Amino acid sequence: MAVTQKLIVPPLEGGDRLSRDEFERRYAASSHIKKAELIEGVVYMAAAVRAKSHGQPHGRIITWLGVYEAATSGVSLFDNSTVRLDENNEPQPDAFLRIEIGGNSRVTDDDYIEGAPELIVEIAASSASYDLHDKKQAYQRNGVREYLVWQVFEQKLDWFQLENGNYILLQPDENGVIKSQVFPGLWLAVNELLSGNMATVLTVLQEGLNSPEYAEFFKNLSSR
Repeated sequence: MAVTQKLIVPPLEGGDRLSRDEFERRYAASSHIKKAELIEGVVYMAAAVRAKSHGQPHGRIITWLGVYEAATSGVSLFDNSTVRLDENNEPQPDAFLRIEIGGNSRVTDDDYIEGAPELIVEIAASSASYDLHDKKQAYQRNGVREYLVWQVFEQKLDWFQLENGNYILLQPDENGVIKSQVFPGLWLAVNELLSGNMATVLTVLQEGLNSPEYAEFFKNLSSR
């Protein structure tokens, strides 16, 4: 009688250098791991999620983006979903928006996002985080058109826009509002968000949703 040996899948560990296929194989076999990412071929493991330094900021970003999605047919919001960017990069962003028809990403048959979402948001502990280094480079190279990073300890928010293959910082206007160039009407009152004044954040967002540029964007989305 032939004896078959059970194939043992090696554990997924931070710092491993893996192909995307091997990363997915080990991740799928590690049900106890809630978040792992492959960035530039290196595995990163999430630490415990703290309340005020991650959970609360994350919730506020999701609230802001969720209101925009609710108003905008043809745009989808995703929370902590895996994105297959390229053979060396499979991040799990905190949040992202994608254009459903005519955008740069798609939902695969096995229910992953493949390609570059138009806007990615990450909650970072500080400017030392890999979100502002290796991950930023991977997003830039793969054509993520806008990238927003909230650095919680510094109480700072950087919003990058892809221009000629490189990220440039979007600057707030005279009212302290940054306006997305990819998603017209997605306006962010930066200081109000950092101070937790969500009522004003949503009021400013509604002003964006009432703007002529948003109306034109919505019209174009609806015609696709």
